[in-house]
Amino acid sequence: MSKSALVFGASGVTGWSFINEFLNDYPKKGVWGKVHALTNRPLSQKQSLWPEDPRLNIVSGIDLLKGSQEELEKEIQERIDGIEDVTHVYYLAYKATSDMQQELEDAVAMFKRSTIAVDKLCPKLEFVVLQTGAKMYGCHLLENHPTDYLHVPHKESQQRLKPPYHDMLFYHPQMDFITPFAKDKSWSWCDTRPDIIIGFVPNQNFYSLGTVMGIYLSLWHEVHGDGAECPFPGTDKSWKALSNDSSSDMIARQTIHLSLSEKTEKGGGYNVADSRHPSTWSQKWPILCRYFSLKGTGPSSDPPEMRKFIKENLEAWKAVEKKSGLQTGHADSDRTMVGFEYFLMTQFDFDRQYDMTKMYDTGFKEERGTEEAWGGVFDRMRKAKIIP
Repeated sequence: MSKSALVFGASGVTGWSFINEFLNDYPKKGVWGKVHALTNRPLSQKQSLWPEDPRLNIVSGIDLLKGSQEELEKEIQERIDGIEDVTHVYYLAYKATSDMQQELEDAVAMFKRSTIAVDKLCPKLEFVVLQTGAKMYGCHLLENHPTDYLHVPHKESQQRLKPPYHDMLFYHPQMDFITPFAKDKSWSWCDTRPDIIIGFVPNQNFYSLGTVMGIYLSLWHEVHGDGAECPFPGTDKSWKALSNDSSSDMIARQTIHLSLSEKTEKGGGYNVADSRHPSTWSQKWPILCRYFSLKGTGPSSDPPEMRKFIKENLEAWKAVEKKSGLQTGHADSDRTMVGFEYFLMTQFDFDRQYDMTKMYDTGFKEERGTEEAWGGVFDRMRKAKIIP
């Protein structure tokens, strides 16, 4: 019997790839009979670049925080045709805000309300996925990340962050809700933990490093020419730090695999990433630059800042947009979180690599390298006319 997938946050940097993988019949033809893509902002099939497919149902504008629980359930039931047949739910929604306390409260409420709703409205429900991330291991705390009880390579079995950091992370109350809620349910669940997500988004996104990098390297080529040297926009320490890339395609494939596998631990956490082995920017940067016909070099004494370079050369970029018939508004969007790319390239200057044993012990075999993972994102950006 075919499965029916429901994705919360389908137009986000990970959600896009989930829908794409379903419609391209991963893991095999005949598994997915219906695919519901829930998006906050309106998105047409043409804009999305997803395959034209009668199985796809795009539903935009359901506010997970609006109204009572009963009103939310009524709206979901009325607007998602076939909600009663949904078997697999992938919760990837996220509402960014500068108010950390409000962000935490919203994140917990959105997930709680959504899960209660699908439990009630989806009698065929088999599996729920909650996507968390590397913050489980304190990576976002930078120089304050705890090394006395959280060690690299990070394993899923490591203990939680201790106070005060524990109470600042919304993953914990999300999991503290679903663990007892799902205990006696017939459906199972897990949480997945990507590091920085490398992926394609058809519209603007708050935290898409792939989008910023694609525009930055395209613009560097435009300003400096074919074969120009392009120094790494980060520090010596970040150049050498070990980590695992988590491309959205591989996150989707590994997560779908987990949601269909009998080996998946109910309530278990799983690191998701492109490869069993970590890498460094010193390995990746020359490969990324080569895609744009540039020569990637190491960090300089005064490393360029990507956002600053884009802003300083915005007129040149607008000329590129006009000449190449590109979409407008991606290079300097109000939706981009200010300074996030500088933060990622300079402050993540410590080893934070994953232990991927648990994921690959489930029988998942595929691995991807830098060229395939990042190149796939840049290829889609070109197809979508975001970069030339």
